[in-house]
Amino acid sequence: MHMRLPLILIAMLLPLAPVVAKAVAPPQVVAAPHDRLLPLQGGNNFRDLGGYRAAEGRSVRWGLLFRSGAMASLTPADFATLAGRGIRTVCDFRDVRERTSAPVNWPAGKAPVVLADDYQNDMSAIARLFGPTLPSGEQARAAMTSTYPQILKQFNGQYRRMFGELLAGRAPLAFNCSAGKDRTGVAAALLLTALGVRRQDVIGDYLLSNRYFDPGKLTGGNDPQSAMFRRMPPEALQAIMGVDRAYIEAVFAVMDAHKGGVDGYLVGELGLNLTERRELVRLYTER
Repeated sequence: MHMRLPLILIAMLLPLAPVVAKAVAPPQVVAAPHDRLLPLQGGNNFRDLGGYRAAEGRSVRWGLLFRSGAMASLTPADFATLAGRGIRTVCDFRDVRERTSAPVNWPAGKAPVVLADDYQNDMSAIARLFGPTLPSGEQARAAMTSTYPQILKQFNGQYRRMFGELLAGRAPLAFNCSAGKDRTGVAAALLLTALGVRRQDVIGDYLLSNRYFDPGKLTGGNDPQSAMFRRMPPEALQAIMGVDRAYIEAVFAVMDAHKGGVDGYLVGELGLNLTERRELVRLYTER
């Protein structure tokens, strides 16, 4: 069984004192039902990360940390719901092509701050599956597994920025990609791990995309890409459009192999020292 992280245990034993001269006030939570999946008409895999047990008997606060797929199909009622939840910041991990083809039309004057980078997503491992010979489920799973360590590297800067926003208290915050399961799944795993959530629960949250992500919203169109997906054998399509424990474990394998393990990774690769992790715990967990 995975042991809780030594540094986070130390952090919980230290007083949760301000780490700067003027402490960031904990973000305010709008009173709302504690739903894991938000009831949005046009949402896809839009989930609250609250309620997970962290170290030393604390729990992740509801209503502050959200993960999602693309928000391009949100309705006016959905935007009103999110405004009512006080969504303040959105980290959109989609690339230029994705954002251009599926823009999010936030209502004028009510849009959160949206942070996104102009880049081209490296999908070479997946693109090779669309050759003349259709892949098996095993080949598709292997390709997906191989992309996850690359996600850690390619999105390091965007993940660092997300943590910077959270440390500044600019929450409620939502982060998303297109499906809300791969780039977003890695981000959620990093965030929950930094808060001291047990690995088995982090993986459990990751696997919820098999329940809450609707692939039809990405493959049901009339465009060539949707048509290519529909040509795939069911097992291969499930491997690409679903999530698998092996995928996220490939991420943890990179972190475990880092000097100092997961703690060393969070410090060395994401710049989250003990003081900053203690601050994240103060802001986003409660007893």
